[in-house]
Amino acid sequence: MGDRPLLAAYLRARRDLVQPEDVGLVREDGRRVRGLRREEVARLAGISQEYYLRLEQGRDHQPSLQVLQALARALRLDHDGLSYLVRLARPAPPPADHAPGPFLELLLEQWPHTAAYVSDRHHDVHAANDLAREMAPGYFEPGVNLLLALFESAPREPVEVWEGAATTLISALRFQAEPSSARLQEIVGALSVGDREFRRLWSRHDAHPQNSGVSPTFIDPIGWVEFRWQTLEIPGDAGYYLTAFYADPGSPAALANELLRHRAAARLTPSRGAPSGTVAGIPTA
Repeated sequence: MGDRPLLAAYLRARRDLVQPEDVGLVREDGRRVRGLRREEVARLAGISQEYYLRLEQGRDHQPSLQVLQALARALRLDHDGLSYLVRLARPAPPPADHAPGPFLELLLEQWPHTAAYVSDRHHDVHAANDLAREMAPGYFEPGVNLLLALFESAPREPVEVWEGAATTLISALRFQAEPSSARLQEIVGALSVGDREFRRLWSRHDAHPQNSGVSPTFIDPIGWVEFRWQTLEIPGDAGYYLTAFYADPGSPAALANELLRHRAAARLTPSRGAPSGTVAGIPTA
């Protein structure tokens, strides 16, 4: 049986984000609903209003895959959104947690030209090479949680860089973590207490895996450069991911990567760190 409260919350949150115009409906004058009405979702999905109401109230048993696919179309969910919806409604047994093997640390050490780190489904860092540590001092260190560290950064500037990183990490946390995970509840609880921006982003129920993107990063004395990044799930180690950063040949990021490589090789500390509050190296969309 699925997680009814989470399924209900997800349906409500996504319904609020879809506008009538998005699905070919006419917005009537005086409409006060933030997104779609329940009856509109039910009609678009081809199910009864009563059945959809039971789903949103967490009162129904496991819906069929066909119903879930119809709801995904009605709510304009992408492939990741559908995958998350199916997981909530028809969850598989959670995989057993175990630490990744020591070979990963040895592998990272063999990449002197590529900044890389290993994290788990909760964004807890388990390993990182010297180049990654040079790229984002204080972030890519074993034991650091990237999401908690990001929200502890102050000031949060530039805003668009910080929010891009926050959105990427939050949606990946929701997609990757098991809903019943004690670590997930610990992270969400800690951030929900006093951070309005986290509560706003978390309430959207965005759920996307952390796959690839571009990360604006401040590298002194070069300035802001854009590193590309790719995240790969580690086979055989359920819930662990390897993220590697790379640069286009001849780009400012390639120059910055060479500078960081020499610093890491010489075990030198940069003369001046990144400006307070920058989001150096944290994956962004």
